[in-house]
Amino acid sequence: QVQLVESGGGLVQAGGSLRVSCAASGLTFSRYAMGWFRQAPGKEREFVAAISWSGGNTYYADSVKGRFTISRDNAKNTVYLQMNRMKPEDTAVYYCAANPLKCIGYGCYAVDYEYDYWGQGTQVTGSR
Repeated sequence: QVQLVESGGGLVQAGGSLRVSCAASGLTFSRYAMGWFRQAPGKEREFVAAISWSGGNTYYADSVKGRFTISRDNAKNTVYLQMNRMKPEDTAVYYCAANPLKCIGYGCYAVDYEYDYWGQGTQVTGSR
């Protein structure tokens, strides 16, 4: 049984930093690309960041580029999202997801239907 469990969410002031983590089990973690998505109230889920199975390639939404950093530790079966210079509009439930990569390129990382497994989400709130 595959499980993705996010942690580390919380309240952070504008301009502050937060790191969320996602621990995976029940799958060969190093064979999956991993991604972070978010969903704000009343909005559709959107792509935030993704990382290749080796960690050698990373991809970001324009809205977070230069502020957020995705990384992974295959020995710990964990993927991280470091969020810096946070803004109130970063407020959302953040989800991690596992992608078996059936295609290549940015488009394969940035769309939710390419991901097979999802976590339950963790709330991140950026205050003004």
